[in-house]
Amino acid sequence: MTTHEVPNALRVEGFRTRSSYGFLTLSQQATFIVCGVLLGEAFIALYEPLTLVLTLPVTLAGAGLAASRRHGMPALSYYWARIAWKLAVRDETTFYRAVLLPHPYALDLPGVAASSTLIKAHDPTTGRDVGVVHDRSTGRMTVSTLLAPGGSLMAPTGAVRGNLRNWANVLDSMSTEPQILGASVTIQITPGAGEALSDDIKARRDPNAPAFAQSVVDELVRTAPHATASVSPWMSVTVDPSATATALLDLGERVAETLRVVDALDLSGTGTDIIRRATDVDLRRLVRAAYDPDTFHARDEEIRELSWGECGPEAADDNWREYAHDGGISLSWTLRKMPNRPISYSTLLPFLSPGRFQRRVTLAYRVLDPREGERVLEREIDNAANRAEATAQVKGRAKSSQKADYVKASKAAAQVANGSQVVNWTLMITVTARSAADLPAARDEVQRAIAKTRSIRMRPAYGAQSAVFAAGLPLGYNPLVK
Repeated sequence: MTTHEVPNALRVEGFRTRSSYGFLTLSQQATFIVCGVLLGEAFIALYEPLTLVLTLPVTLAGAGLAASRRHGMPALSYYWARIAWKLAVRDETTFYRAVLLPHPYALDLPGVAASSTLIKAHDPTTGRDVGVVHDRSTGRMTVSTLLAPGGSLMAPTGAVRGNLRNWANVLDSMSTEPQILGASVTIQITPGAGEALSDDIKARRDPNAPAFAQSVVDELVRTAPHATASVSPWMSVTVDPSATATALLDLGERVAETLRVVDALDLSGTGTDIIRRATDVDLRRLVRAAYDPDTFHARDEEIRELSWGECGPEAADDNWREYAHDGGISLSWTLRKMPNRPISYSTLLPFLSPGRFQRRVTLAYRVLDPREGERVLEREIDNAANRAEATAQVKGRAKSSQKADYVKASKAAAQVANGSQVVNWTLMITVTARSAADLPAARDEVQRAIAKTRSIRMRPAYGAQSAVFAAGLPLGYNPLVK
């Protein structure tokens, strides 16, 4: 089914990027800062007029960088991040080397996952073990659920609409649960060698079959190693177990509270089946295979022997546009701009199609509570109205895009008033190549997939490659959770 054949009932809309009201394209905060600096310079100039020769050009240059855009972000933020990254390189803080130190938490994972540890818990509800990632610095805990998505491209329209509606109900339940801080859904596509399919076909082949049928089977066996892939989807939910009326002092009580909160989320009817809660072995496998794809099909005994720190890389270099680690080099992209039109439920299909390289596609969510969502939308309506009014006073009429933005904000507020929820979300993609020589091919593969969506705009995660890499793993890190 092509994009033009998707019925309007199966399209999703309501996306909008937050924008504050300021002078020209400046944000409200940047406008106040520039005005404050100009007032300070004017006050100093009353006594030392020559200071304006030095300070005024610098202020105007900074305001110009803040007003201009680079890769979808303020140019000032981009160049500031570039300078900060260069300083980090000079201090050698972008390099990681695993060394054994006399410390209780030796061999920690690098970057944003350094404060995480893995807890093996027993779930009395199912009688199975569950892996819980505990952030020692914040006390937050993350539980991942292994999923088995069902195909919906050929499903009836009513079934797909029901899946979308049930997923919206899951997000609604997150808004009323203050202990749930955020969630993410990740789909990892790992190219397979295809030996299992080839062996199965050879074992079931009939030597008395017609020659044409045998030639078709031979062609399938020959091309199967280049066309198979292992799909591993999971959902990670980050919980603050201490956000409850009763104080939880014991670690076991906090783990039990986390499992209770996660079990309350009902994913039935969302188009996916729950396999089980991820065990400690599952989490070790997913993390280790991300850094070294060759270990994805390792035996459980080998994975179980790894400590949590050993699941990470032995060496890693966080560069400006790539992340080098054990077994390969990864490239990550983040969402640049929200879709400005309704999109079909199958928009992300190009990202999920198998390719030559291992790929992870992650959707991160943070559902705002009803009061916060209402305040955000009311503020957005005021900002949209102020921008349109300011432009009308200068040019005689508001821009068409400003009018449309005001209508979109008002429509979103009306939907919230009728029971809908406001969700902060972002999209991240990570692809891993085995060597530096394969980087151009891996980059082109993802860029072609981005172009096929026609409505999703992404940009490389400049200076944040390791963080986006970790956000796609069940490590307890969600960039939308403060």
